Amino acid sequence: MIIAVASGKGGTGKTTVTASLATVWDGPVLAVDLDVEEPNLHLFLQPTIEGSAPAQLTVPVVDEARCTYCGACADLCQFKAISVMGQLLLTFPEMCHGCGGCLAVCPEQAISPGQRELGEISWGKTGGGGFLSGRLRLGEAMSPPLMRQVKARLNQMLAAGGDAIIDAPPGVSCPAVNAVIDSDVILLVTEPTPFGFHDFRLAWEAFASLGKPMGTVVNRAGLGHEAIYRFCEEKGLPILAEIPYDRVIAEAYARGRIVAEVSAELQETFVSLLSQVRDLAEPGCPGQAAHA
Repeated sequence: MIIAVASGKGGTGKTTVTASLATVWDGPVLAVDLDVEEPNLHLFLQPTIEGSAPAQLTVPVVDEARCTYCGACADLCQFKAISVMGQLLLTFPEMCHGCGGCLAVCPEQAISPGQRELGEISWGKTGGGGFLSGRLRLGEAMSPPLMRQVKARLNQMLAAGGDAIIDAPPGVSCPAVNAVIDSDVILLVTEPTPFGFHDFRLAWEAFASLGKPMGTVVNRAGLGHEAIYRFCEEKGLPILAEIPYDRVIAEAYARGRIVAEVSAELQETFVSLLSQVRDLAEPGCPGQAAHA
């Protein structure tokens, strides 16, 4: 089972929930940080890194001695990573998505594969299981190609069995969708504020079309804004857990502590969340009605 922990905006508590769930998990589990632009799950889980590897993207390298400037490559590329102007051919590796289409359509085989560095993938172990993370190269604009490579390694690591909990990027753009699309369950973490509700609703609208069971975790519960609760009731979206608005929790978070270990009550909250996530993943569970 793969659980994606997502949110409509940053700062709602995705990493808090991911780290706590991984800590209370009662079987083999892999904690995965797919927020590759700003990975911070390691700050809480303190993994022992056992290995790392660079992530590369295939980009075109042109042999202009063989090029006839026919423009087939430029016509194919939707991202304008390769352009032909008369007898001049230009490539823009930073805009390339690595599809390899230009290599396939070149009639003169004048294009060969080159490499562009995307970032780094690292893996290791935590006290309760495995750890996997991606980190985007400074200045790199595209995170989904790196995320796909992290997920490919995730599939290899899960081949031996176990579950995975993914800390997804915030928001509803391509990186966020890329992170949750292969999951079995999506947990939406939100906060009961006007901004929190606005972005929570956008996240629900973006992910509901995927047809996956979803549940809600309300962080900083008790702030007083009730729109989230009304929305969840209206959509049949189950609220699986509430994390109180509490100074003790905020101080623990600021010190890099795992929230589930702050008190017996909070540990019970996350143990209950684990049980409900498993129930949500079962076919025909009530929480899936909202996504039909």
